[in-house]
Amino acid sequence: GGRAGPRAPCSRRCSSTSPGDNVYLDITDRLCFAILYSRPKSASNVHYFSIDNELEYENFYADFGPLNLAMVYRYCCKINKKLKSITMLRKKIVHFTGSDQRKQANAAFLVGCYMVIYLGRTPEEAYRILIFGETSYIPFRDAAYGSCNFYITLLDCFHAVKKAMQYGFLNFNSFNLDEYEHYEKAENGDLNWIIPDRFIAFCGPHSRARLESGYHQHSPETYIQYFKNHNVTTIIRLNKRMYDAKRFTDAGFDHHDLFFADGSTPTDAIVKEFLDICENAEGAIAVHCKAGLGRTGTLIACYIMKHYRMTAAETIAWVRICRPGSVIGPQQQFLVMKQTSLWLEGDYFRQKLKGQENGQHRAAFSKLLSGVDDISINGVEHQDQQEPEPYSDDDEINGVTQGDRLRALKSRRQSKTNAIPLTCPLAVLTSALCSVVIWWIVCDYILPILLFCLDGFRTQ
Repeated sequence: GGRAGPRAPCSRRCSSTSPGDNVYLDITDRLCFAILYSRPKSASNVHYFSIDNELEYENFYADFGPLNLAMVYRYCCKINKKLKSITMLRKKIVHFTGSDQRKQANAAFLVGCYMVIYLGRTPEEAYRILIFGETSYIPFRDAAYGSCNFYITLLDCFHAVKKAMQYGFLNFNSFNLDEYEHYEKAENGDLNWIIPDRFIAFCGPHSRARLESGYHQHSPETYIQYFKNHNVTTIIRLNKRMYDAKRFTDAGFDHHDLFFADGSTPTDAIVKEFLDICENAEGAIAVHCKAGLGRTGTLIACYIMKHYRMTAAETIAWVRICRPGSVIGPQQQFLVMKQTSLWLEGDYFRQKLKGQENGQHRAAFSKLLSGVDDISINGVEHQDQQEPEPYSDDDEINGVTQGDRLRALKSRRQSKTNAIPLTCPLAVLTSALCSVVIWWIVCDYILPILLFCLDGFRTQ
């Protein structure tokens, strides 16, 4: 608890969860987290601030968090700046949130991340502080349309952040905020690093760049220079063919197709081939499906679970912190089902690797996997699905897929200021037609009447 005097707000702790009860939770002797049901009054010895309307999650459907890596970074910088500020040296700093349960969960997520990243708290310690006095937070849900039967908790998120730090996924000393926020936008490529220097998740390219039905479509050429600058050597496509792979291979990239249906889960054969490709790749790997969220997040999660022994929930949490909206619907339960077998595969893989003279060389990885060929990834053999014939942009596409809807939502919300409204051309056309009609009326009707009147005045 805090070491403040009896009148300082942070010295109070919540003891009940009755609706409307204010909650004060000490983070350090100077930093406090509060859930307040009315706006606090300023005081000379206390500085209150809220991020509820500043760092907001942009939802697809009923999802509401966790907030992304850029927001975690901004929040941590904000806290550190306040704690170091000369004008606040004698003040308590209180981060407060209001009555909205979703904003409470995201606010708690941020302060918990700060505890793990900057205060060296374990995930359990951070979580214990936040749930003092039986304070509770609603869990995070996926970006699927409709009901949800799988959730990730704050504790899952804190474990994900801690393990990301341990494995070098998360290093704010080298975090490039401007690059993250630029390239995550739909109009600038819609891509995110899931593991720095190893995995990029991005939205599926099309044969040509254009804005269609509210979302940005990018050609392969949009990504080539960025990929070359960041040592991407391999591209894996999980959706049907919307561009010619030669446009990447001619530029020097390896390109692989591992199609499975939008919103579905991969077969054992696809998971194994994906892992083989990634373990054999020399540089970074860029993975995409249609929106780069569901199928893409699921297979990258399989790699993370195998090679870093993270739980399914921790892995989903991390992938979503990097790329909100990732891993959708049944893909969540699929990862839970795969957890034990992927861990066993990873243990076996690392054991074999230790016996290799040059174990760090990634080109040797695929040979080592020959010993695990007979291990079923989830203990149950799936029937391999026949891949439908790929189609091009010119073919008729039946229906709108989950990926289409998610991409459209992302593009519309991010491009409101940049995109030209679709009604503009219609408005211009309407205006032009009106001008023509008005001019026609003036010339054919009003002008002759005016001339007749003028002639009448002249004869008088």
